[in-house]
Amino acid sequence: MKCDNIRPAGSVVIDIENITKDYVMGEEVVRALRGVTLQIRRNEYIAIMGPSGSGKSTLMNMLGCLDTPSSGRYEFNGKNVADMDDDELAAVRNREIGFVFQTFNLLPRSTSLRNVELPLIYAGIEPERRIERAMQVLNDVGLGDRVHHKPNELSGGQRQRVALARALAVEPHVLLLDEPFGALDAKVRKELRRWLRRLHDEIHVTSVFVTHDQEEALEVADRVVIMNQGAVEQIGSPEEVYDHPATPFVYHFLGNVNLFHGRIHEGRAQIGAIQIDTPEHANAKDVPAVGYVRPHDIEVARHLNGTPAIEAVVNHIHPIGPLVHLELARGDTGDLIEVDLTKERYHELQFQTGERVYVTPRNLKVFVYEI
Repeated sequence: MKCDNIRPAGSVVIDIENITKDYVMGEEVVRALRGVTLQIRRNEYIAIMGPSGSGKSTLMNMLGCLDTPSSGRYEFNGKNVADMDDDELAAVRNREIGFVFQTFNLLPRSTSLRNVELPLIYAGIEPERRIERAMQVLNDVGLGDRVHHKPNELSGGQRQRVALARALAVEPHVLLLDEPFGALDAKVRKELRRWLRRLHDEIHVTSVFVTHDQEEALEVADRVVIMNQGAVEQIGSPEEVYDHPATPFVYHFLGNVNLFHGRIHEGRAQIGAIQIDTPEHANAKDVPAVGYVRPHDIEVARHLNGTPAIEAVVNHIHPIGPLVHLELARGDTGDLIEVDLTKERYHELQFQTGERVYVTPRNLKVFVYEI
């Protein structure tokens, strides 16, 4: 696909600083966004994640100039959105931003070609160029042989490709995708998200997508924005947010996690029989703490090997695909510990239900416990 709007990779296309958004609900003021700051560089692929009500859709509406912030600064392509008049805002929405939604929003009685032509009509493109461009973008998304098909003659994945082609028709600087694959089954979702990542790399467009699918975000995004209660909890690469969560919320949100309660005193944490250095808590004075660790980051042994460990009993053993999932009960507290072993490792150890074992957490991240 030829893209006339390519600009230098790495320059900032979206720059928001300390954005808040308030809605009046009767006599109550609800704050949907709380001091959100985010820079998105040109040609990045950004995923926005969070539970329902975290502010994802509100932030997406803000990025698409469909809503205005209650306070804070938003610059699009170096220009403050607050300084734009209605005509400038309409031009940004119609020519510089492409939108793709979960529900496709295709005209049911119109062909793929006609659906993709629509934004070009609104943009005032002459008919001959309009048809040429619509044909080109449909070919680019792999639907060159479906240009005369109506939506009910297409599969769900094909309808979403038409919606994507329509968004790309005006060669936008930014592509906003709000749960774009939410209406599709798991197999089609996986195929389309990988295809969309390849397309993103080919056409050099800045892509921002909202998703509830953690695997989707961690697999294809350059950076992930994790939101909670209207605020940004963490921004980083998929590897950073998964392997080094900044907050307990991020740990919980990005998959299963074990909690080990203990105490911290002057940079030293005591978790059961285990002691670890926590220099980030050097000023803590004998305060409650919680250690977080993923199920795959726990070592299980049949015997003590000279290092401190936590005694537990094997309650359940569940083979799950390439893994074996163990549910253990701590000997001292009875708390549940979840462990994921490879099948090879499990076959080496051959644990049995009811057996006493010894647990050593790896990559334990300790936070001060907040009541």
